[in-house]
Amino acid sequence: MSPSVPLQEMIRAIRSARTQCEERGVIQRECAAIRAQFRQNDNGSRSHNLAKLLYVHMLGYPAHFGQMECVRMIASPRYSEKRVGYLGAMMLLDEKQDASLLITNSIKNDLSHSNQYIQSLALCTLACMGSAEMCRDLAPEIDRLLRSANSYIKKKAALCAVHIVRKVQDLGELFVSAARSLLSEKNHGVLHGAVVLITELCERNPETLERFRKTVPDLVQIMKGLVISGYSPDHDVAGVSDPFLQVRILRLLRVLGRNNETASDAMNDLLAQVATNTDSTKTVGNAVLYETVLTVLDIKSESGLRVLAVNILGRFLLNNDRNIRYIAMTSLQKIVVTDHNAVQRHRGTIVDCLKDQDASVKRRALELSLALVSASNIRSMMKELLVFLSSCPLELKAQAASGIFIAAERYAPSQRWHIDTILHVLTTAGGDVRDETVPNLIQLITNTSELHCYTVHKLYRALLEDISQQSLVQVACWCIGEYGDLLLRGECQETEPVQVTEDDVLDALETVLQSHMSSPATRGFALTATMKLSTRISDNVDRIRSIVSIYGSCIDLELQQRAVEYNALFKKYDHMRAAVLERMPVIQRNSSGQNSEDASEETIKEIQVTKVKQEDVFLLSVFQVCDLLDLLSGPQEPLQPSLAPAQPISTTTAAGGDLLDLLGLIYRSPTVTIYEKHGVTLTLGCEQESDSGLLATLTASNSSDSDISSFTLQAAVPKVRLSVFVSELEQIMRNIKDGSIGVDGLSLNLFLILKYEITGINREGASTPNSLFLSFFKSGHDVLHLRSFSLFRCRTDLIEVIT
Repeated sequence: MSPSVPLQEMIRAIRSARTQCEERGVIQRECAAIRAQFRQNDNGSRSHNLAKLLYVHMLGYPAHFGQMECVRMIASPRYSEKRVGYLGAMMLLDEKQDASLLITNSIKNDLSHSNQYIQSLALCTLACMGSAEMCRDLAPEIDRLLRSANSYIKKKAALCAVHIVRKVQDLGELFVSAARSLLSEKNHGVLHGAVVLITELCERNPETLERFRKTVPDLVQIMKGLVISGYSPDHDVAGVSDPFLQVRILRLLRVLGRNNETASDAMNDLLAQVATNTDSTKTVGNAVLYETVLTVLDIKSESGLRVLAVNILGRFLLNNDRNIRYIAMTSLQKIVVTDHNAVQRHRGTIVDCLKDQDASVKRRALELSLALVSASNIRSMMKELLVFLSSCPLELKAQAASGIFIAAERYAPSQRWHIDTILHVLTTAGGDVRDETVPNLIQLITNTSELHCYTVHKLYRALLEDISQQSLVQVACWCIGEYGDLLLRGECQETEPVQVTEDDVLDALETVLQSHMSSPATRGFALTATMKLSTRISDNVDRIRSIVSIYGSCIDLELQQRAVEYNALFKKYDHMRAAVLERMPVIQRNSSGQNSEDASEETIKEIQVTKVKQEDVFLLSVFQVCDLLDLLSGPQEPLQPSLAPAQPISTTTAAGGDLLDLLGLIYRSPTVTIYEKHGVTLTLGCEQESDSGLLATLTASNSSDSDISSFTLQAAVPKVRLSVFVSELEQIMRNIKDGSIGVDGLSLNLFLILKYEITGINREGASTPNSLFLSFFKSGHDVLHLRSFSLFRCRTDLIEVIT
């Protein structure tokens, strides 16, 4: 290809290239020829070479070597070269390039040129790539051109002023008076530029906004002239007179009427006229109507006008164009809270949009449908939403399920309906629900005692049909474990009774445990449910024991720990199994909507992680003496110190404590202070929990002015002392049985380790053996009770180590 080929031939050669490599070869040869001619200063072909270079740049190839050529051509006196030079500057230069500063003086000179087209080139270039420094230098020239008598120059100067205001907001005050005078122009191009400039000024300066609110009557008159004017071939677009100017004026009216009743009242009649007279069968008419709706909804308009705006959006929902339906639902979503009743009239059309093939339209329709749910339409809307949930795309299932849960909890007409709805969602989209769904449903089931039988029967059937939905399986396992006796009884008035045997229930749970679809959390639910059934059935306890023992060596640590603990209940603590595995109490919700257990856990975490506030009291350690004996008595078991996490003491007595008080089995003795330093006090209290169990409570309090953080306490009972303790306890029991209490009490050694941080200092204390002396008495039924206790310390205080 010859170096001097015209632009058309170069384009033809590039397009005829069969491969990318061939195209690169053509472009490289042409760029080399252009560089050579740039170095030769060939004035005759400069504009043609730069035009070819701009085409190369449009294809994505480097063309930065032509920047200086653009600067030279802008300074040329010839219009043809200036035109290509300015075009090249707009494409190859930006405000970050140093070469852009070289054209500032050329632009300033061209702004004062007598040729309007050369002035136009300079204005377009400045509006396209002018930097903040260029805008400051040339702003006075733009203000001068805004007052020019030439309409062609004024409309381009107005748009250039918009760019200057965006770049340097402080220069906006310079154009206020000129912008105000442009509203009296008859030329639509000048009016369009003036409206855009005024909008930009008002959005960036509140003081300017107040000044231009006085122009609302002028803007209303201009808009009325456009609405009622007849056919004008220069401005008519599909039967609408200059829709571009109408949209810009409506947008400016929205800015001026926002939060201002006077300005809003002045434009109410105009907006009603535009809304009723604009043709909605054409796209340009819909554009004007949409801008009218946005203006009505954003200003302080009358209620009737707002209803008219909502009805226009309702008509948009019936449009075949999906883009129009989408923007209609987006607008309705914003006003559904303030104009709920008006939007409700179009509920049927909105629900129909759930069946649209477009995913974005479906998502908007789902959001709007969920927002329209109320107590009066909960049943009908929920039917539609559940049908949509069964067939919606995977990316919308989680959002739909979450919205249905929230609506059902807020507007549920009955508890049974609420439970049925959630179970339907879990059956349809159980794998897409949020993590909090399972505990929330469990809390709901727990609080509806009259529906326990109905719920456990329904969940059992759902479990038999499908075990792939993990959330559903977890709730079903929990209910079977808690209310398995109701399931086996087969008496349910709310649903058709089904005869279920103990083997059937255990088979279902064992299927969940062995299924490859079950997650570790689901297996934990199933194993706990199996264990709880050991107190609710009578003939298959040995089978339950064998199922639990299998998972004592499971690779999953959580499941293994549960199995080991449950095996211990079967072996060492079988007498406590019924009490430990009894039904869960009712779970109460606090004011924030959380379960009381969740709230207490969050409180504990907050106290442990952040700070211990002044005079906060903690329940530090709970010991059952008989349990410690069992755990530490065997010669093969190593000593395990017990770490008690800090928990806040409740001001009310627990339900279990009240029951023991009624039976007269609790003795509360005075507390003994075992540590007191730096405002931190440790006290020890001891009371009898049962016939064979003693409860020792260590309580910490802070009376200093500083906060405490990272508070931990470890306590352990040495193994060497327990053998003596056991022998003494056996001797006491023999003496009590004979009727003569020869030994008044016994002693038990405790080791304590205390750690906390106060005033930025980590403190750690360790104790030598502290002897806890316990004294017992025998009741009339030969039951051993705690009479008193005392603490004998080998040292006067804990050894303190400051780190």
